[in-house]
Amino acid sequence: MTPGLTEVVFATFLIFCRIGACLMVMPGFSTQRVQPQIRLLIALAITVAVAPLLLPGMTGVVRGASNADNIQNIFTELLIGGTIGLMGRYFFLALQFAAIALATYIGLGGAPMPSIDEVDPAPALANLVTLTATVLFFLTEQHLEVIKALVSSYNIMPVSEGFDVQNSVTQLTRTLGVAFVLAVQITSPFIVFSIAVNFLFGLLNKMTPQIQVYFISIPFVAAGGLLFVYFFINEVMRIFTEGFMTWLQRGA
Repeated sequence: MTPGLTEVVFATFLIFCRIGACLMVMPGFSTQRVQPQIRLLIALAITVAVAPLLLPGMTGVVRGASNADNIQNIFTELLIGGTIGLMGRYFFLALQFAAIALATYIGLGGAPMPSIDEVDPAPALANLVTLTATVLFFLTEQHLEVIKALVSSYNIMPVSEGFDVQNSVTQLTRTLGVAFVLAVQITSPFIVFSIAVNFLFGLLNKMTPQIQVYFISIPFVAAGGLLFVYFFINEVMRIFTEGFMTWLQRGA
């Protein structure tokens, strides 16, 4: 194998490290429903597709590098890719948290079921919301935006500069804040509904302590909550999808 070809192969492997680490934790691709072999083939296919765009800038990094530098570059690419994927994962974790809270607010959080994407069980309504968000992730071509963000990340975080721990932690913290603010926006109608209904039934309990208000309130809370889901679920998914898309288009 000629030296020039060796540099191209190793540079392609570095690109694969960043893409593979990102897809390992990125929502949609990292679900346990997708076999590891399929995720590996997807990462290889994306690497081959974007390599012609990135190789001109990558071969200069590996040319003349020592073995220690090559190992450092591998770990740098893995850390950068994992950081980008983790930032995207934060949004879906925040959505799952919001969906579980939503189900609890309307009295449907007491019967957890096996989760679609995660290992831990979750209420059926939360599974429905997270599964819908995952489907919309692919239907709205957000997975293509993820690939664009990975390609553009080489301009912001090139391999030659190493892994900036302080900047990465700052970006992770900022993304976590944005994701959970989005989760609060999604669940705000249900929070107001839960507070209002429980406050009214609490007053009723004080006025007529002889009545078992708790058992009377359960069907009203569940029925009202399901009506809220019926009227607001489209808006919930739209707000989440637009928020996640905005974050991707800003360069992750």
